[in-house]
Amino acid sequence: MKITSDSFKDMGLIPGRCAFAVPDAASHIALSENRNPHFTWTGLPEGTRSLALICHDYDVPSKGDEVNKEGLEIPSALPRVDFFHWVLIDLKPAVAAIAEGEFSGGITPHGKPGPAAPHGARQGINDYTSWFAGDKEMAGDYYGYDGPCPPWNDTIPHHYVFSLYALDVERLPIEGRFGGPEAIKAMKGHVLAATKLIGLYSLNPAVPV
Repeated sequence: MKITSDSFKDMGLIPGRCAFAVPDAASHIALSENRNPHFTWTGLPEGTRSLALICHDYDVPSKGDEVNKEGLEIPSALPRVDFFHWVLIDLKPAVAAIAEGEFSGGITPHGKPGPAAPHGARQGINDYTSWFAGDKEMAGDYYGYDGPCPPWNDTIPHHYVFSLYALDVERLPIEGRFGGPEAIKAMKGHVLAATKLIGLYSLNPAVPV
């Protein structure tokens, strides 16, 4: 099983149009088009009854004390944690591709609705839900895809892992409000095959990508 994208190459730069924000010389960042990337896949194993696509960034600072602070840099040695950007489940195996922007376009304050998604699939909440929890202008449940917005003062590029899973069930045994960890837990024992594609992104002009 293999996943590819016309939006970016494996270990290549995710385009700004597929990010939550892009660099800005005056204010460090500016909101972007926030389009989900294009994906297509081949080689699904026999017995595949549904697909799941999950995106996470494993380079998120474990402490927020220095995040986006003038005059400070986030050191590369700081321990990092996961941040989920997209949790898409119950995608029918007859669907062979996802178009760029098909599931997400633009920034939606308080989050896009869910869990219902195109093609009869479901989407969980992403981690902007917790990130914006204390912001009156943005707080809400962020369903579906919301793209990269790493700290503009981070000293490393962030890695965004898009993992595709072929499953032996039509509907993942999970209900209600769920995120990445819950979906991954529900997939245990149902994964026939998995593959991934990794994109890089940074909002720090001093960081080579």
